[in-house]
Amino acid sequence: MINKQHDTPADAVADIFDGATVLIGGFGAAGSPIELIHALIDQGASDLIVVNNNTGSGHVGLAALIEQGRVAKMICSFPRTAGSTVFPDKYQAGEIELELVPQGTLAERIRAGGAGIPAFYTPTSVGTELAQGKETRTFDGREYVMEYGLTADFALIKCLRADRLGNLIYNKTARNFSPVMAMAAKTTIVQADSIVAAGDIDPEVVVTPAVFVNRMVEVGEPLQESAMVASSVSYP
Repeated sequence: MINKQHDTPADAVADIFDGATVLIGGFGAAGSPIELIHALIDQGASDLIVVNNNTGSGHVGLAALIEQGRVAKMICSFPRTAGSTVFPDKYQAGEIELELVPQGTLAERIRAGGAGIPAFYTPTSVGTELAQGKETRTFDGREYVMEYGLTADFALIKCLRADRLGNLIYNKTARNFSPVMAMAAKTTIVQADSIVAAGDIDPEVVVTPAVFVNRMVEVGEPLQESAMVASSVSYP
């Protein structure tokens, strides 16, 4: 059996390289792999292209990665939310690029990338600035915009439980983007609240099969982004 388990988050992210494209799970605080992101900050990789639903909150997790100047470009749906201050300031200062993607389109681009679909057509964004410069076609009298599938060098995701083979289950909305991100990355790195023996997870409830998981690290009682933001915690 391939041993996918690593001792620490630092070990798991050690080979992420400068300029890598990194998918990071999370729907706001839900499913955000804080420990893996902080390990990536400590590791030092820079000029990253990061794909996430948003740009993080406060000064921890993804927001901290951006604040440390490690992210060259964000591909996301919500660059500014109630708790986000770091990204807007850097964007206005011209220190980071942004590719804005509607949320459903973002999820489908990642799913398509993981399924080996190079591009697809969607009516979302037709007639808006987000469609400028993109190929369009008309089907049954309706205009559609072509969007490309998204793949990445790495994915950082968080799950509730994993078995030693790498089968994953999630906690409610922490599931969001993580299953499709695991499919779309060359190397999927997972932090799990607990890692159990093979066979201890009912196959009928597995969401992400082990074939999509490359590395795992157990992080019991993981940090909660919302609590850290509320307490004005900063990292590092």
